[in-house]
Amino acid sequence: MTKVDLPDSILNKVDKPARYIGGELNSYTKEVTEEMVRIAFCFPDVYEVGMSHLGMQILYHFFNRREDLWCERVFAPWLDMEKIMRERNMPLYGLESKSPLNEFDFVMFTLQYEMSYTNILNMLNLSNIEIFSKDRSEDAPFVIAGGPCAYNPEPLAAFVDIFYIGEGEVMYDELMDRYKEWKKCGKTREEFLASILDMPGIYVPKFYDVAYNEDGTIKERIRLHESAPETIKKVIVDDVDNVFYPDCQVVPWIRAVHDRVTLEMFRGCIRGCRFCQAGMIYRPVRQKSKEVLIGHAKKLLKSTGYEEISLASLSTSDYKDLENFSDELLDLCNSEYVNVSLPSLRVDAFSVDLMQKVQEVRKSSLTFAPEAGTQKQRDVINKNITEEEILNGCKLAFEGGWNRVKLYFMLGLPNEEDSDVTGIADLAEKIVETYFEVPKEKRQGGLQLVVSTSCFVPKPFTPFQWAPQDSEESFKRKHNLLKNTIKRRQIKYNHHDAETSVLEAVIARGDRRTANLLYTAYKKGCTFDSWSEHFSYDAWKEASAESGVDFDFYAARERSYEEVLPWDHIDIGVTKKFLIRENELAKNVTTTPNCAQKCTGCGAARFGKGICHEN
Repeated sequence: MTKVDLPDSILNKVDKPARYIGGELNSYTKEVTEEMVRIAFCFPDVYEVGMSHLGMQILYHFFNRREDLWCERVFAPWLDMEKIMRERNMPLYGLESKSPLNEFDFVMFTLQYEMSYTNILNMLNLSNIEIFSKDRSEDAPFVIAGGPCAYNPEPLAAFVDIFYIGEGEVMYDELMDRYKEWKKCGKTREEFLASILDMPGIYVPKFYDVAYNEDGTIKERIRLHESAPETIKKVIVDDVDNVFYPDCQVVPWIRAVHDRVTLEMFRGCIRGCRFCQAGMIYRPVRQKSKEVLIGHAKKLLKSTGYEEISLASLSTSDYKDLENFSDELLDLCNSEYVNVSLPSLRVDAFSVDLMQKVQEVRKSSLTFAPEAGTQKQRDVINKNITEEEILNGCKLAFEGGWNRVKLYFMLGLPNEEDSDVTGIADLAEKIVETYFEVPKEKRQGGLQLVVSTSCFVPKPFTPFQWAPQDSEESFKRKHNLLKNTIKRRQIKYNHHDAETSVLEAVIARGDRRTANLLYTAYKKGCTFDSWSEHFSYDAWKEASAESGVDFDFYAARERSYEEVLPWDHIDIGVTKKFLIRENELAKNVTTTPNCAQKCTGCGAARFGKGICHEN
């Protein structure tokens, strides 16, 4: 086993050297044997971001529970460290063993955000692994990708050997067992890839090709191997109470973005917001029992020493036994002097009551996500919350002692008019007025209201996957319109930049040709594109011209229901028929009840699990 030399003379020259040394509490060291399968779990961003990711923490401990597997963590080195690595011909390595990545059996990437894709190419290059899968030698590691962005695998199909579609705890054990058998037999790389084609959730892009029409749309997908399935069905955990969940988390040397115990309450979401990809791909909703959650909390707090615990789910306030669970969790945390952190909540009385319990003494800011400023637009996106509920929720918060509120909205949603943009300012104004309606003796200090807008990005497997995206110019005009409409000094306005959002849409709905754009941009030095100070839109536009990948074709063009979409071969359970129906309801400004109120026949009931089965 080769070990990369990492002397202090290097670490003294870089910012945050603790990113690169490993050896943290609850990390693994193992003795390498000939039978051992070695896995490099790569997060294509810096250490502090990756160490906050719950999925990495789960799968890291899931793999390492087996004696015959050793999973190590790998993060994208920051620019100063990369410069030194290239000057010294130092390969990218696993944090635990310091072994070069090209000595591992599997190099796995989690795909959380499209704007990290060029980092993947850069990490492969730093590892001396061929960027294009077709160029890899027989002894090269297999490159695997999974995570939410893998549900449209096509933009990375040229670079990835295996895509895993679904929840990792389901099929990875079998995949590793099959790999061990293949390794003993001494067969070829292609024979291993062919041998896993029958596994649910496994997509091997090399066994498919794509033909295009003259207008650039997809004509058909062509299978190149008789065992290659027509569709790839996602895999899900049947029983979330009994699925593997780590008793500990790796505790980082330096503060991570979310530096605390993370408790996963359930998977999926009942709400059905029409812009939300996660709410569709993670269906059906499967909730963990209160007893299991409290047990996880006790073990994680004991094994990490953290003084804060975060509740992680897509819509925490929809947990079926939230009142009893939160009471028990708060009793536990109060006895251990531990804070509880809640994510963005629905603006309703129950959410505010929960926040009141959590923050009885130290009141931080409240975060709500109305998403749209007018009732029309909230109905278009199926948010199912009224202005009255928003104002009542804010009033309860103000009466409870909060004076800092953050509100998240989106610009560029389908059916949006200028009145919907200025409606955000109108709603914020009404919230300020609500604050001043509260008697002075109940108010805390002065009001700080932060309004933040992101730019709508149409994503695969949502009812809006066919919708055109606003142009860069249109987004900027709306930013200025909203900014100039806000008059109150208590309201601060922030917005996400338009250029990144346009590019995100290009990649999110991209096909196999998008790989040319990614590779060309990478060769022009585009990495860390999710970091605004390193994002170069000019370089991406040059890459667009050179690669022949037109931004408007992928981002601004409305698709017909008959068009073959790049991700049509992926089956998430939710049917295209349901998504079309939801898109038509959006056009008619009509809402759909949430899954707890009524089953709307999305298709996820076929799994026979979770809320679909319970109802």
